Amino acid sequence: MKFVLFVHSLASDWNHGNAHFLRGIVRELRRGGHEVDVWEPVDGWSRSHLSRETLAELESLFPSRTYDRSLDVAAAVDGADVVLVHEWNEPWLVSAVGRTDATALFHDTHHRALTKPDEMHRYDLSGYAGVLAFGGAIAAVYRDRSWHDHVWTWHEAADVQLFHPLDVERERDLVWIGNWGDGERTKELEQFLFTPVRRLGLTGTVHGVRYPEAGIRAVAGAGLEYRGWLANHHAPDLFARHRVTVHVPRRPYVEALPGIPTIRVFEALACGIPLVSAPWDDSEGLFREGDFLRARDSREMEEALRSALADPSFAERGRETVLARHTCAHRVEELLAIVAQLDVAVAA
Repeated sequence: MKFVLFVHSLASDWNHGNAHFLRGIVRELRRGGHEVDVWEPVDGWSRSHLSRETLAELESLFPSRTYDRSLDVAAAVDGADVVLVHEWNEPWLVSAVGRTDATALFHDTHHRALTKPDEMHRYDLSGYAGVLAFGGAIAAVYRDRSWHDHVWTWHEAADVQLFHPLDVERERDLVWIGNWGDGERTKELEQFLFTPVRRLGLTGTVHGVRYPEAGIRAVAGAGLEYRGWLANHHAPDLFARHRVTVHVPRRPYVEALPGIPTIRVFEALACGIPLVSAPWDDSEGLFREGDFLRARDSREMEEALRSALADPSFAERGRETVLARHTCAHRVEELLAIVAQLDVAVAA
């Protein structure tokens, strides 16, 4: 089949973690023999934060077509069997795709549907065949508010063509890759990352963007080194050079949207690094008990980190779960099953 994707960016993952999953989906669709066109806005905010040289490098690795407001949307989707439109697109583009004859699916991977519903009201989904929500809690919002009659849960997953264990020397104890994030987990980072690391005297590295001066000081105060943005295709090497990582979810997901981990959980487990998680409710049963360690407070995080460093063997169990259930290849299978339900007539 021919798929057309409209994304915020495939090339840039600066403060744009959804690019990780979308890259994997594009890769797996092409591996399956499907034709894939990807479009992204030429002036997207994620692209704008990269240097010209860095952007050129990433565009060579993850190529797409760029567009502006002059795009002939009907021509762009001509011949497509399925059009996938990510929710970090402008309302005019979302509406324009819906007005074509294409079978279109809206892909939502954010908590705005619950926390900022007024923003979602800007999107006209009347011409869409359905919605792909990255967690059951988000899917429920669409159903409960009658935003669409056809909604499927489509979790993110690991691109295991990229994320897998590497045989390199372990250099430091702990790595955390995550953005600071609008105050949505400031207290949680102190409780579940900085304080335990400081008490244990661990060495380690922090990568991410939008860190205020106070945040950078907190990293240094814990004895960790802040290294800024990391292009995501380098993350497997970074995981391999550290002995443990942590998952510190943003508050909206913990309090209102259970069942949705960050994509870093899938990616870290795929790389075989031991993971310790701050509290979140795996209400959709994505993982097995023992795939990673859990901590309810700072003291438990300290003990769990100590245990993971002493015996990291449980990490292989988490990797087994990802390989069995949570790869981008699995998600492509799910997508094709959804398309089959829509009875899409494949273009000649």
